[in-house]
Amino acid sequence: MSAQLATIQAEDRLRLHRDGAVLLKNVIAPSMLGILEEGLEYIESNPDGMSAGVGLPLRIDQFPARHVPAIQTFIDQSPIAELVGSALEAPITFYMDQTFYKPAGIMMPSAWHQDTCYYNVSGHQLIRAWVCVDPVPRSASLEVVRGSHLWNVTYRPPVGMDPNADPDGAAELQARFERGERLIGPEAYEQWTYFDSFLDPSLPELPGIEAARDSFDILGWEYEPGDVILFHGHVLHSARGGTHLPHPRRAHASLWAGPDVHYLRRRSQAIPDPIGLYELDPADGQYLSEFPEVFPTAWAPKS
Repeated sequence: MSAQLATIQAEDRLRLHRDGAVLLKNVIAPSMLGILEEGLEYIESNPDGMSAGVGLPLRIDQFPARHVPAIQTFIDQSPIAELVGSALEAPITFYMDQTFYKPAGIMMPSAWHQDTCYYNVSGHQLIRAWVCVDPVPRSASLEVVRGSHLWNVTYRPPVGMDPNADPDGAAELQARFERGERLIGPEAYEQWTYFDSFLDPSLPELPGIEAARDSFDILGWEYEPGDVILFHGHVLHSARGGTHLPHPRRAHASLWAGPDVHYLRRRSQAIPDPIGLYELDPADGQYLSEFPEVFPTAWAPKS
């Protein structure tokens, strides 16, 4: 395991908690990257109901591990869970995963956003692990607003149903929410799009980061295969566009939850709940650890 860290380093842990993100260099072995690349290529050729943007400059697939064995193998056998758990110094559970595919050519930008507004969960121990099988220059890689996870603000997502453009549709979603319903149910697994979600007017609009980059402390990295970027669920992040790459940018992002992460039904929900939760009907405030059949412990510190 010479190319893999057994535990995260103290300075890395400090950066994650202080800045909201940290780059870990050369922590995924080539054999594991090969397994991940196999899974990413399978997904690209086999879209399903959770695939969005097929044939477009940005393709996103939700929950790929549930039907792609190579992706599940990568999650189970790579050091990702250990790195995230060591960063939090706490037991963690796997919540969900995504893949992102940008074809070779001019890279499409990814809008500034937070992850937490899309999911029916909340907590300070929600961590994303971003792994790419291709080299990515700083001009096309993931970037964050340093420290924005500490602002204690959940922003309105950048995509979804605009209440001003579709007041009847928005009113129907609001009525469903007030009846205690999830706005995105298990049927989304068969056919899903970000635009099924609701631009919750109770949430503040995102700051205009891209138009005033010099006013924000933006942190980014040049990325090499084998690296991992860990970032906080509340941190504002994006990827710049406009750079030409001679190869695709293929990435896998897994979301992990520590002990304080709990269920919270959101009007801005854009991602379905993990399928097992639909039969359990959790209440707001229930910790994910209360549902071990859906969220078993993936890693825990040695006692």
